[in-house]
This record gives sequence, structure tokens and C-alpha cells, in this order.
Amino acid sequence: MLTEDENLAQIHQWLLTYKTSSDEKIKKQLQNLIVVASMPFVKRIACGLARRSTDPVDDLIQVGSLGLIKAIDLYKPEIGTKFKTYATYLITGEIRHYLRDKASMIKAPREIQELAFRINCVIKQLTEDGQEPTSEQVAEAMSLPVNKVNDIIEVDRRKSTVSLDQTFMFEGDDAISLADKLPSGDYQEFLDAYEEKIMLSKAISKLKPKLKEVIELNYYEDLNQREISEKLNISQMQVSRRLKQALNDIYKLITRESKVNS
Repeated sequence: MLTEDENLAQIHQWLLTYKTSSDEKIKKQLQNLIVVASMPFVKRIACGLARRSTDPVDDLIQVGSLGLIKAIDLYKPEIGTKFKTYATYLITGEIRHYLRDKASMIKAPREIQELAFRINCVIKQLTEDGQEPTSEQVAEAMSLPVNKVNDIIEVDRRKSTVSLDQTFMFEGDDAISLADKLPSGDYQEFLDAYEEKIMLSKAISKLKPKLKEVIELNYYEDLNQREISEKLNISQMQVSRRLKQALNDIYKLITRESKVNS
């Protein structure tokens, strides 16, 4: 089975090619390949930080991915710092910055927080058969004005944030997320990213079936090597070798395309 050092050495080689390539389209594809290969590392950091917050781990993984992309762009191999060390700093910093900004954005005064907690406790006590009490009933139980109870409840509700990936409506048979409804600030950038995604998908589609299968299970279905080995009834070492071969083949397809276009 591949060691972590061997995986990092492979990523380092791709980084060197990424840094020396003059073809922007190929650089983007190599960037995508490095991101795909580094996602287990990003997820490990995000899961560690998620234990200290109430945010969905998927949100933190997305934020951490932004830190990874920054690390790829800013990393300078000639300095001698290991990419893992450099990337860890930026990924962790990106997630912590996100959590700090979010906390400051939704933080309410202590008095409001304490009243909100008490109100929520009273609501739970007065709830019967799933029917929540009215504001008037809560206000009476707490000896507070109804309008103050309503104001506290409203503030407490506004503290809740919605993930951009959260499904909130359906069109036909398709689920639509909030992100799907947000207009792009830079349409050309959106088109470029979409084109790069298609090109990477085409490279994956050219893999041998057994290599394509482990890539899809690992990176699209988010299964780890043990789960893949159980699903395919093969050893974890075989899974590891197939993943390495698949990523190497994708790398060769991308660099071959670069030579054809140059």
C-alpha cells in the first residue's frame, strides 16, 4: 500500500509540472488533479476542526479546499518547505478565518443569548404532541411582554445560517440548491471552470474500467480504501495501487494534451 510520503512525493511531482507549464489550460487541469489527490488530506483537517464547531463538516471541507487551491498557487518549491506543511497552514487558516467571521457575524449580546436559551427551554416544556406554544403562552410563563418574546425568537432564528448546498426546492425531478439560484459574479470564470471540469471528466472517462471505478468510488462517492476493498472484494493494497495508477494515467493524459496543443 502507498505510504503518505509516497503520495506526497507524487503530488510534489505534479506541482513541479504545474509551476513550469506555460499552458494556462493545462495548469488548471493539473491544479484540479492535485486538488482531487489532496482531498483526503483536506477532509482530515476539516473533520478535526469540525469537532470544535457546530458547522456541517461539508461546509468546512469546501472552505478548506479554497485554502488548498491558494497553497497550490502560492507554493514555491525552491524555498524548501514541504508542500504538506505549507498547505496545512493555509487550509487550517482558511477554515479558522471562516469560523471567526461567521461567529462575529451572528453573535448576539449575552442578555439576548440567555433569554433565547430560557425561551427555548420554556417552548420545549410547553410543547405538546408536536404543537408548539404561542408567543402569548411563552410570555405568560416567563412574565415577559409578548413583543419582547417575539423579538428574541426572531433574533435567535436569524442566527441560523443556510448552507449553499442545502436543497430547498425541486424543479421536476431535479433538486435545486441555493447555490444553483445565485447569479455568477463572473460568467466567463464560470464557463472556464465548467470547461476544465468537463476536460478532467473526459480524462477520467479514458481510464481503464477498473481504474475509473476506484476513482469514482473514492472521489465521487467519498468511500475510503477499506470501504472500496470491501465493495469490490479486493485487498486494500490493490485499491491503493489502482488509485495511484489512475492518478498517474490522468496526469499523463493531461500532459500529453499539453504537448499536442503546444
